[in-house]
Amino acid sequence: MPAGSAMSRRTAISCLLATATAACSKAAFFAVNFPAVFGSYTRHTDIAYGEDPQHRLDVYVPHKPDAARTVVVFWHGGRWSYGDKSDYRFVGAALTELGCVAVLPNYRHYPQVKMPGFMDDAARAAQWAGEHAADHGADPERLILMGHSAGAHMAALVTLDQRYLAAIAKPTAPTKATRIAGVIGLSGPYDFLPLLEPDVKDMFGPPPLYPESQPINFVRADSPPMLLVHGLKDDTVWPKNSRNLAAALQKLGVPVTLDLYPNLTHADTAAALSAPLRYRAPILAAIGSFIAAPDNAHTARS
Repeated sequence: MPAGSAMSRRTAISCLLATATAACSKAAFFAVNFPAVFGSYTRHTDIAYGEDPQHRLDVYVPHKPDAARTVVVFWHGGRWSYGDKSDYRFVGAALTELGCVAVLPNYRHYPQVKMPGFMDDAARAAQWAGEHAADHGADPERLILMGHSAGAHMAALVTLDQRYLAAIAKPTAPTKATRIAGVIGLSGPYDFLPLLEPDVKDMFGPPPLYPESQPINFVRADSPPMLLVHGLKDDTVWPKNSRNLAAALQKLGVPVTLDLYPNLTHADTAAALSAPLRYRAPILAAIGSFIAAPDNAHTARS
């Protein structure tokens, strides 16, 4: 690679780690997504899971056959207000390297909808993944929900607050409910009251409804195993969110792994799944171990 190209890629990667300007972020996503184009998988794009134009998802299917594939649904972050599944092709590609079928949905953003609008979208996408897992060679009993930042919040809340999946259950469907085998959260907000920013207050309001937005308020003894990953240099979503949720789960005997990385920031936990940045932290390996045996979770590691 010419020296100028190498410098451009390093600059773009630095942008992703810093999550600075919009132009910088565009270059950064190109840098981390370009290697993913050459992965050993088939990508099915813009499949409808609902009626809104944002109700579209991409499915990544690994070329290597496996009769017991896990299906992983990954929601992007973006303050519940922006972002697109196409920016996270590197996540879909990384999950196929683990032998998983990856489902990356878009969802309606604030201010088009407030909560519970985007949570209803999360439930619809999760149900779609369960119903169509076998179509893509995956096991519907091995459905794991995953996300980064706001996406991690959605993955956790749609799992813990059972009302969302129950509300979209089809009367004509089999009585067996969608089963979530595990949750993977990267830099997620799970216990973030009091709300301080005007837009966040509005999207989760009015105030009597604020507790409904907190995944930690819905922890129960039959919660599925969880892997919670957080960087200790995260000043966007404080690490206490993952620590507090892990402690609440452990108190009820729910298997949970809490991985804390001293030198990672908010964006780093997702960026480390891209091929150019995996040297930063073994997060993909931790995800692989969790997917292989989610019940074998332990207390914490750094």
